Amino acid sequence: MKNLRMSVIMISCTAMIFSGCASWNKTQKGAVAGTATGGAIGAVIGRASGNTALGAIIGATVGGASGAVIGHQMDKQAAEIKNTVPDAKVERVGEGIVVEFSSNVLFGYDKSSLSDDAKGNLDKLVLVLNNYADTDIECQGHTDNKGSEGYNQNLSENRANSVSNYLYTRGISNSRVNIKGFGETYPKYDNETNDGRAQNRRVEFLITANEKMKAAAEVRSSN
Repeated sequence: MKNLRMSVIMISCTAMIFSGCASWNKTQKGAVAGTATGGAIGAVIGRASGNTALGAIIGATVGGASGAVIGHQMDKQAAEIKNTVPDAKVERVGEGIVVEFSSNVLFGYDKSSLSDDAKGNLDKLVLVLNNYADTDIECQGHTDNKGSEGYNQNLSENRANSVSNYLYTRGISNSRVNIKGFGETYPKYDNETNDGRAQNRRVEFLITANEKMKAAAEVRSSN
């Protein structure tokens, strides 16, 4: 069963590479070839594409009938987040969800302390996260390329920590949240324009199934 599951993951990820990532060049696609496990595939895809969210979610992929059950639950959660948190960009990716906040929604320029408006937006997100307790959350901080790499790295980490610490105060369990700061290393937008740099200054939440949800999905899919 384990080998079958890994085969499904490999097939699913290959499909993502050649359909969802059709714009990749041969070098990017080739970087993924030969990867043996879901977690390793995710790490390689994240590096090759510059999309850490895509990589992390692929790394948590279950696949098969269980993955379809998880995907259905993620559809519902994503729809709730879109309706509840209008200032966030919500994207369904594989068996997970990416929730993106531009830093100007959460922070003042060059700041890592949350504004009152930011706390209001996060409170809305927490309402949905608490309704779906069987999920893991990775909180990622990103910056543009202005300033030194070291400064940007520290700023991204401080912002991710500020957000995650606030989630803790609102009842989100510490065990659900993983924190990462990437500084300027993974831009999603064009750093050559003011608008692109503003969008690269962002915090992303990656929502994936935890082990309890995966086990429940396997039981449901086998019945």
